[in-house]
Amino acid sequence: MMQRENTIRTIKFDHPERVSPGPLSYMLTYQGCNHEGYTGCGDDHAVGEMWTDIWGTQWHKEFPDVMGFPYGYPLADPVQLDSYQWPNPDDPRICGKIYEMLREYQAGDVFLAGQHRDTLWEKAYMLVGMENMMEYLYTEPDYAREVLHRIMDFQIGIARHYIEAGIEMIWAGDDLGTQCAPLLNPKIVEEFFVPEYKRLFGLYKSRGVIINFHSCGHIEEFLDMFIDLGVDVLNPVQATANDLERVRNRTQGKMALLGGVSTQIIMDGPVERIREEVRKRLWQLGKGGGYFCSPDQGMPFPKENIDAFYKAVDDYGVYPLNA
Repeated sequence: MMQRENTIRTIKFDHPERVSPGPLSYMLTYQGCNHEGYTGCGDDHAVGEMWTDIWGTQWHKEFPDVMGFPYGYPLADPVQLDSYQWPNPDDPRICGKIYEMLREYQAGDVFLAGQHRDTLWEKAYMLVGMENMMEYLYTEPDYAREVLHRIMDFQIGIARHYIEAGIEMIWAGDDLGTQCAPLLNPKIVEEFFVPEYKRLFGLYKSRGVIINFHSCGHIEEFLDMFIDLGVDVLNPVQATANDLERVRNRTQGKMALLGGVSTQIIMDGPVERIREEVRKRLWQLGKGGGYFCSPDQGMPFPKENIDAFYKAVDDYGVYPLNA
């Protein structure tokens, strides 16, 4: 069975041949998706450099192999809204990159995908500041709604370009959890964020686009929300932040999972412990389909350890799985 067909069967809980580490994708992005400015680079700046992205957020690169940190927020004060210039998704400096990348795409056993990094919550706190945005959700709700709505207007504009390009899958995401609890009150998420997610995901679902959503941390309280929104694949399902048995029981047959293998175990090893962890998660999360076996965070792993991880997935991830 080809990788593409196996991926579709995995997502549909429809008797895949094997568990894979994840969908193979050729990813389209717009200028600014990875915190770039209109003409310069973004997260690949050198350590110590500072820059301003297309949204007017200022960034500082502090550590190698890690994204920069925002430190200047153009919408920190509600009075700044009237003079703020929102980026235009139809600006050729922004959307032109999508079509440039599309010209390099060669169809094959991969999905053509588009990315909405910092889809809503994360983009809001990058514009307003995290503490400010959390406060405004209670003290300035109209302002918070306006910011979220305008961010999603932009994302929908980008989505229309992705759809024109012919994408089959999107990678979107907002980190909604800490290591032990939701970052935001679920009632706040339902009131302020869900209506905006529905706008974007509804557009994609109407075109048959697969939705792969990323949310770090503890996300158990949001599982029903993700399912109702039409999320097809949820990642990274952090092993240290969630009850994985509970997550699987609530999503079985409804939403595929990607991740679940402890980053700490892959980082520390040894090889036999990594193999045992993979085997455990394959059975726990994948015995009924709907599972892509992957680390629950991306890290610069020791080569021996990450090679051992992938070999274990190859060795143990063939259906029917064995406990």
